[in-house]
Amino acid sequence: MDTLLLRRQSPALAMESPNPNPKRPCCSATSGLNPKFTTSSNGFSSYIDHDVLLESFLGLSDSSFDLSFNRLLGSKASDSEQNDMINRALRLGSALLEAGKRSARARDSMHNAVVWALPSDLTIKVFSLLDTQSLCYAAVTCSFFKNCAADPACYANVDLITVVPRVNNAVVATIVHRAGNGLQSLKLGFVPGPLAASSGSSQSVVNFIRKSTDAAGFSWNNKRSKQGKEYSILTRSCLAPLNANNGTPGACLRRLHLYNIERLDNIALNAALSACPSLLDLEIVGLHVELRQTLESISKFCPLIERLFFESSKTGRDDSLKLPTCSDLVSNCPHLSSLALRGFKLHDYKARILVKGFRKLRYIDFSTSYSITGAFLKNLGGSAGGGLLQVLILRDCMHLKEVEVARLLAAVLAGDFGHLKYLDISNREGLVSEGDWYRRCYSRSFIPIERLSEERPDLCVLAEFSLESSDVNSEINSSSHLSSLASDSSSFMSTSESSDSSDQGSGSEDSSFMYEESSDEVDQGSI
Repeated sequence: MDTLLLRRQSPALAMESPNPNPKRPCCSATSGLNPKFTTSSNGFSSYIDHDVLLESFLGLSDSSFDLSFNRLLGSKASDSEQNDMINRALRLGSALLEAGKRSARARDSMHNAVVWALPSDLTIKVFSLLDTQSLCYAAVTCSFFKNCAADPACYANVDLITVVPRVNNAVVATIVHRAGNGLQSLKLGFVPGPLAASSGSSQSVVNFIRKSTDAAGFSWNNKRSKQGKEYSILTRSCLAPLNANNGTPGACLRRLHLYNIERLDNIALNAALSACPSLLDLEIVGLHVELRQTLESISKFCPLIERLFFESSKTGRDDSLKLPTCSDLVSNCPHLSSLALRGFKLHDYKARILVKGFRKLRYIDFSTSYSITGAFLKNLGGSAGGGLLQVLILRDCMHLKEVEVARLLAAVLAGDFGHLKYLDISNREGLVSEGDWYRRCYSRSFIPIERLSEERPDLCVLAEFSLESSDVNSEINSSSHLSSLASDSSSFMSTSESSDSSDQGSGSEDSSFMYEESSDEVDQGSI
């Protein structure tokens, strides 16, 4: 009885005198473990309602959906309400469209990862064989390809050469950063046309660019207007990523090709070369950089270089090269086997120091050099230097003399230049006649064609002159042989070549050697 009374009075007692140490309420299905559970439960119920509603919405036919929307829109009394409904419909439609696209991409990505037959390591190997543009296309295909394409091994050989300027500094920085210290080759710039006119070709790359027009109507003259905004222009700092992380990206770089980056100057190029001590192949076309400063940077920072192709952006006007620069280059870069200096005002005595000093030289291209007469080849071709020469291109050299070419061919028939396979003496302006600068020679009668064919059948001589371009070379060799030799010019960089036993001091000039310079050339003593 007392107990029963206590139970009846407990609610009143509890209200009048609350327990000073109340117990913690037990967890129940309604209260949950924490307040968030209740919220999420309510939200989950709301999500179910939304899913059912969306499923019903997607089940509508196009015609019924259109009619229903028009009826709802007509039920609104004011224009403002109708406008609000239209805007809400547009927002919801846009959100639904984006959700559909995202879901489609996610399903495609999952499908590619499942059906792709190769594991990630082999996929990375395949991607490393792609060109840079194809690699970027593959990276946006699915998340699996994106992860594989982010591997540094895929960016060992980076080619960012385009037909029109569409690569900026940010793209270069991203690619170089991905490559890290695995970067071995970097090609950068733009060439509006096929790259057949690059290294080894007889056609000037700069002239080719200035005259060519691609399928998109791009030409040199309207290049600036086509560039548009700054985001599509490479600036002077485009090579700065090579110096990032204390020069780590450029430490293992073997090949660097730069085309028509107008804003790149000698200071920026010097900083980039300073980060590339392992550089073997350097190609520079159409840059506004000085020959002397560039060769000094190469001599200082690139002692292992084996191939140098440098074409001036201002043909015949760069007379900056000095004798000490030539001597330093010969002394500091003894492995050079392929040398092309095109479009510079290069005098014979400077050219002789280079040809005589580089004991492994096999490829020479002095095309469109303004001051060369051909006298630099006198007494060469044997132990004095130039004995390993295989390709000699003196195309369109303004001061090239007929008598010097005849002397060269006589030396070839006498047994000098025994390894020479290709000789190009073509000239649109003709060769300079002996004793008369204004009298040009367009005839190849001075070439001993029959003797050359008999005694040196392996030698291809190209002698194209504008007045006889229709029948030139009919009796010598086809000019198509140039492409095969030019494409193999990079093979002259082989590091497995046996070292020459000749003395290293042959780069110094013989004091008794005299040159027959043209009237507009400066004295050697004034350099």
